[in-house]
Amino acid sequence: MKKTFAKTLLCITATATAFLWSAHAAAEEEVTVGYQQIVGPYVSAIAMKKFDAPLKAAGYTVKWRQFSSAGDISSALASGGIPIGVLGSTGIAAAATRGVDMQLFWILDNIGHSEALVVRKESGISKPEDLKGKRVGVPFVSTSHFHLLVALSKVWKMNPRDVRILNMQPPQIVAAWQRGDIDAAYVWPPALTTLLKDGTVLTDSEEVGKASVPTFDGIVVDKGWAEKNPKFMQAYTQVLADAYRDYNQNGAKWTAESPEVKGNTQMIGGDPKDILDAMKMLVFPTPKDMASNTWLGGGSASGAVKALTESANFLKEQKQIDSVLPDYSGFVNATWAEQTAKQK
Repeated sequence: MKKTFAKTLLCITATATAFLWSAHAAAEEEVTVGYQQIVGPYVSAIAMKKFDAPLKAAGYTVKWRQFSSAGDISSALASGGIPIGVLGSTGIAAAATRGVDMQLFWILDNIGHSEALVVRKESGISKPEDLKGKRVGVPFVSTSHFHLLVALSKVWKMNPRDVRILNMQPPQIVAAWQRGDIDAAYVWPPALTTLLKDGTVLTDSEEVGKASVPTFDGIVVDKGWAEKNPKFMQAYTQVLADAYRDYNQNGAKWTAESPEVKGNTQMIGGDPKDILDAMKMLVFPTPKDMASNTWLGGGSASGAVKALTESANFLKEQKQIDSVLPDYSGFVNATWAEQTAKQK
């Protein structure tokens, strides 16, 4: 009788334990997050599994998915395939205009020096006016294309039609450069790194951005999903804030052997030295910077909203979108950056 009771008690205990584990597993929601081949502290944090424990404590597990283009991420966001993804400012403007109900809540980087207009040393180009009649390669409808046209028309007061602007993807730019088929190019690493070996920078997106609006990479989230998952957003942005503070305090000491740099190589490929060089070309704002009017704060007066508006105008000129929205402030949310900015 005692043995039977003991067996029954053991079965009940095992069943209860299994039930609790099952309930715990069911409580953890799997979230797929999209990222691109963009270097920085965000990718370092992913590679070093900094997100895992905080998100697990909040009830989530993350599946990281690398996308090859902004268009693929935009489609995944629009279809509900992913709730969070990485997009450049031009891609965000396009997706927002096309009706994707999302919000930009984190600035990954100010593209700054990492996109530049490089001229061949033997091209005879030493000043903007020398670009007239020259062949310039650039990927059309990219942030580089946007800043090239801004530099020509608004900064240098030139007619872009006076320059032979050619639509080329980065590998094509490198090949054309090596053959001597183009005189200049506006592009990003690793193509930019190759061109700089025998080229000279005429301007870059840090300089053009100061004279107009900056281009940037950011993280966007489906608006409805974020509202339903505040615990995820809080944990996720806290890890981001810690990673960015660490970079701004210690990034200057990183070397090609640093785990953060190797982590980027692990996630997106490439040579650690080139990854480190590419990081140095970017500007990574602090949470305080992001929460300010410079980036996400200030509603319609924020830097991000102004940049999205200008990018949308550019896309319309290029016939990539049919119209420009009257206000892009609804697609920018400073709340999460503001919360992390208050912490030390």
